[in-house]
Amino acid sequence: MDPPQGSSPMAFAATTALFFLAALLLLLWKWLPLVSAKRISNLPPAVPGLPLIGNLHQLKEKKPHQTFARWAETYGPIYSIRTGASSVVVLNSTALAKEALVTRFSSISTRKLSKALTLLTSNKAMVATSDYGDFHRMVKRFILSSVLGSNAQMRHRGLRDTLIENVLGYLRAQIKDEPLRAVNLRPGFQMELFSLALKEAVGRSLESIFVEELGSEISKREMFNILVVDPMMGAIDVDWRDFFPYLRWVPNNGLEKRITQVLERKMAVTRALINEQRRRIASGEPIDCYLDFLLSEGDALSEEQLTSLVWEVIIEASDTTMVTTEWAMYELAKNEEIQERLYEEIKEVCGSEKLSEEHLPQLPYLSAVFHETLRGHSPVPIIPLRYVHEDTQLGGYHILSGTEIAINLYACNMDGREWEMPEKWNPSRFLDEGSKSIDLRRTMSFGGGKRACAGSLQAMLITCAAVGRFIQEFQWRLKEGQEGDTDTVQLTGVKLQPLQAYITPRCLVA
Repeated sequence: MDPPQGSSPMAFAATTALFFLAALLLLLWKWLPLVSAKRISNLPPAVPGLPLIGNLHQLKEKKPHQTFARWAETYGPIYSIRTGASSVVVLNSTALAKEALVTRFSSISTRKLSKALTLLTSNKAMVATSDYGDFHRMVKRFILSSVLGSNAQMRHRGLRDTLIENVLGYLRAQIKDEPLRAVNLRPGFQMELFSLALKEAVGRSLESIFVEELGSEISKREMFNILVVDPMMGAIDVDWRDFFPYLRWVPNNGLEKRITQVLERKMAVTRALINEQRRRIASGEPIDCYLDFLLSEGDALSEEQLTSLVWEVIIEASDTTMVTTEWAMYELAKNEEIQERLYEEIKEVCGSEKLSEEHLPQLPYLSAVFHETLRGHSPVPIIPLRYVHEDTQLGGYHILSGTEIAINLYACNMDGREWEMPEKWNPSRFLDEGSKSIDLRRTMSFGGGKRACAGSLQAMLITCAAVGRFIQEFQWRLKEGQEGDTDTVQLTGVKLQPLQAYITPRCLVA
């Protein structure tokens, strides 16, 4: 074949090579699954896709948990999809989730992170994102001993009480001069959670701090945006090269610049907070915080790991608890009968006393409200991807080594075979068995097995105590037009529009 007129032999050769490469890739994409199917016939059903890109074009709305749930209606609770070069098995039932997280844990225990998450977590230098092994076991012991375990929660009880009293003060101030104005719970509760996180992480909540690397004084609100909001949005930013590893050499300058800026700013602010508290520690001031505990471990951690672990406590305490509490108050403000049933339970148990954490075991309906909110509004709709490092079985199907596992909590908790009328928010479903204890794994919102969420106790204590006090002190009613406002921010459980509600003080408690 001769090159076309006007075309150089070198350009023609390059074009021809690209054509044959594309044809070879198309052939491999069609042929390899057939070879695997012949070799192993008991594979999960596959959702049909396109050559090379697989099913990526069907996931462009950035809410894959909803798409996965729809596919489960056609292909069953377990199926496979292709995301470029990767094969992903999607699990859409609680039984399959428990099997993957507990029974098959030894084969599915490592994390599969995007490039953005790998950078933001300093290559998995955190409890939540680290691969299961010596480092994970060590840092999980650290965070439980100092921050999230039962003994640590007892030591930090005063911090949680202060948080709730401050949020109630914020709500009272909102209606003091304008009692008929709708209040926005999010700003006040958000910043109080951030204050709690700072106290637990570095021993002190600062109103501002000078960050030498940024050359400026950073306010508390700016700290929150840099340490919580920006990394959360960066974590869900999609880099198409994650789906085509063989094309990583192709630049994606816009995304790379954004992630690098987010990473540099959050590391700079975290280091400034750490250095500030190091100076206090050096001066002999007694500090009971995570940083102090980590520093006492000597050389067990690098400086980068230390910084990432301190940041982890800040971002995780500031986000998911806010999501759950805001959705709980949205549903209670929307459902007057359920709200009044909860209020009557609180009155019966607490009388004229302020609800406290000691009352929580005696308030089964409040606990049911918490768990029904986790079911209907999971803070994390899809558990971060796991990686299968050896052939295993799930749901009776053979799962090949190298496969990624996506556990779709949204679909698990909206499964009509598991839950009656799952689209309806109904706390009573958790009391049907007549037991005052609730199985934490029933909704799988805290994961399961050896990698179960370390923060489940703190999340439960803060959310239940806060919701209980909010209902004890105020009657809540949604602002007009909010009844159907249930949209979320992309692949998160964050309510897209903040809760707006009218609140009316009830009879004062002692």
